[in-house]
Amino acid sequence: MLPGGAAPRPRLQVAVPLEWGHRPGPGALRAARWRPAARPRGPCSSQRRLRAPGRGRSSPSACPRGGAPVSPPLTCCPVPRQPLVPEPRPGLASPRPVPASCAGHRGFAVPAGSRCPAMPSNKSVSDAPIVQFTNCRILRDHQLQREDLWVREGKILNPEKLFFDEKGSADVQLDCKDSIIAPGFIDVQINGGFGVDFSLATDDFKSGIDLVSQKILSHGVTSFCPTLVTSPSSVYHQVLPQISVRNGGTHGAGILGAHLEGPFISKEKKGAHPEHCLRTFEAGAFQDLLATYGSLDCVQIVTLAPEMRRSSEVIRELTKRGICVSLGHSVANLSQAEEAVQHGATFITHLFNAMLPFHHRDPGIVGLLTSDRIPAGRKVFYGMISDGIHTNPAALRIAHRAHPKGLVLVTDAMAGMGLAPGRHTLGQQVVEIDGLNTYIAGTKTLSGSVATMDTCVRHFQEATGCAVETALEAASLHPAQLLGIEHKKGTLNYDSDADFLMLNDSLYVQATYIAGEEVWRQDVSGM
Repeated sequence: MLPGGAAPRPRLQVAVPLEWGHRPGPGALRAARWRPAARPRGPCSSQRRLRAPGRGRSSPSACPRGGAPVSPPLTCCPVPRQPLVPEPRPGLASPRPVPASCAGHRGFAVPAGSRCPAMPSNKSVSDAPIVQFTNCRILRDHQLQREDLWVREGKILNPEKLFFDEKGSADVQLDCKDSIIAPGFIDVQINGGFGVDFSLATDDFKSGIDLVSQKILSHGVTSFCPTLVTSPSSVYHQVLPQISVRNGGTHGAGILGAHLEGPFISKEKKGAHPEHCLRTFEAGAFQDLLATYGSLDCVQIVTLAPEMRRSSEVIRELTKRGICVSLGHSVANLSQAEEAVQHGATFITHLFNAMLPFHHRDPGIVGLLTSDRIPAGRKVFYGMISDGIHTNPAALRIAHRAHPKGLVLVTDAMAGMGLAPGRHTLGQQVVEIDGLNTYIAGTKTLSGSVATMDTCVRHFQEATGCAVETALEAASLHPAQLLGIEHKKGTLNYDSDADFLMLNDSLYVQATYIAGEEVWRQDVSGM
């Protein structure tokens, strides 16, 4: 009893592998386990601050204030979840068992007259298994942090809430063997791969896109935007209805929506796009676009040339519908590019490629990286094909140093990715693969790439000398921010989707997870 006859404030006794006396952050909870509380043998309350065995006094521990020894000592062992037993509250009867019909208590004893202490009465704790990934370095808040990753029901779990609010612990522990854990890669420009061309209207188009989505898991891609190059209107009308936004899983990477690169682009900078399919905006500009594509239901990105007449109207209409507008295959000057951004454009398609070269008097679209006419609160992102072919390492360094937070790695991969050198297609064009070079057959015009996303990440990190965290975020966080989905993709923040990779220090993918489920792992032979 306290002076004046007041009863002591009840306490919950919890065993954790830390010194008590403070509320540890998530990093301190990595190996914590809940143990049933034992009543102290002596009156001294300072025993709560004794360290766990191996981290302080030996067991049994004498009370520093002269009380009885603490027994049993605090331990940190893998044990099943067990309930905490609160001491009686003043004015309430002794704890009584809670009826089994109470779904939220999980076995907690509750004083008579009070409600379940685990959660509010109208919300029960999820019974879904909790997986704890240990011995790893997590990419969070732009840094690799030595913390565990907690996952439940396909989401990243906050261990502090689990520990304190739910009184829970892990059902399964996985040793990551000092791997890096990073968000899954997002490829917003991929034309196909493994013999599949997204710009060809075939009877088995759906099986083709399924094949690509499954194959790119081994390269760390957990979400992507299948990309169609300039094509006849009939191709869009046949292909787009067969593309649907879907979550990823064991069947393959998730589909975020289509990227339509053309046909409203510049004839002078058409690159590998067929000239006979190019279009301009007529009097009913946006209606022209709708008539060409047929539907915008599954469209996520549209690449167009901003110097075209009536393009501002189209940009505004697309932006209103939540579609990202990208500037590319263009001869626009800086002023025209800035105007497009002011109307809503937020992306640049494969910077340096298929646009006017940088000039000191008019830097063209490239000048957007350092423009002072970008509307407040808006960021311009730009795609980079970091395959060692499309962009010289010096150009990569210039772009990265000018605007590091806007750089988005893309593969621009075509059907020949993952296949032997030879002839393949890119929409209406025949393409020849010679090593890592891809050309329109019979020319030296580059036409997409055969690089995988993990290869692009490694080359970017090597070419620029940037931090590992920077290279990984260029393929995850930045594309998520571009598409406005960073609240659920591209990060390992709490409550975001548990789409992540395990990588070694050389940034080779060892395992891929989607919604917390392993969907690919490198076998023991390294294949």
